[in-house]
Amino acid sequence: MFILGNFLKAVAIVLDYSLNIFMWIIIARAVLSWVNPDPYNNIVRFIHNVTEPVLYQIRKKIPVNFGGLDISPIIAMLGIIFLQNFLVGSLHKLAFSFM
Repeated sequence: MFILGNFLKAVAIVLDYSLNIFMWIIIARAVLSWVNPDPYNNIVRFIHNVTEPVLYQIRKKIPVNFGGLDISPIIAMLGIIFLQNFLVGSLHKLAFSFM
């Protein structure tokens, strides 16, 4: 059973790192929205292409545009924090129960 515990622990760690990286990419997207970056820059395009599907779904379901202020990145970061605390925490506890 310790093999299943180690597997779940590894999944939890990879998921936690992935969510952290995605949160930093969302923060970079928010910072880039304050300036006028070159839209043809590869890094800017990568950040936009990675975050837009998630932010578009949030904007579509919840009208989060208050006077030109887009708060969909804040909602996305709150969702990531929820997933880190609930899902990753649950996977860690489940993994330790198998060890």
